[in-house]
Amino acid sequence: MAKFAVFFSYKPETWDQMLKKPGDRAAAVRDLTASVGGSMEALYFMFGDRDGFVIADVPNAEAAAALSIAVSSTGAFSALETRQLVAPEDLPSVLEKAATARETYRPPGT
Repeated sequence: MAKFAVFFSYKPETWDQMLKKPGDRAAAVRDLTASVGGSMEALYFMFGDRDGFVIADVPNAEAAAALSIAVSSTGAFSALETRQLVAPEDLPSVLEKAATARETYRPPGT
């Protein structure tokens, strides 16, 4: 499974609807991630330029893209950013590949 963080901000009218009819947003996100064969690890709301974030385990980037498109298409969000996460134990392999790639890369103008 691939792990993704999805940062989001609701539109003011979405907050208005939630104030009028509070619901279990965690259950909604769990159902959403399950629909693509994944699971929700965490959902948090926060202060700042984003209203919250979800950490989801999904089969691959295609599944993450499907979630993002599905959520965006509802019109309830003013911002939605999906980021793939790299686990600390995977970083050495990533760095090794980066070092190899850097040896073959030619910067512009060289």
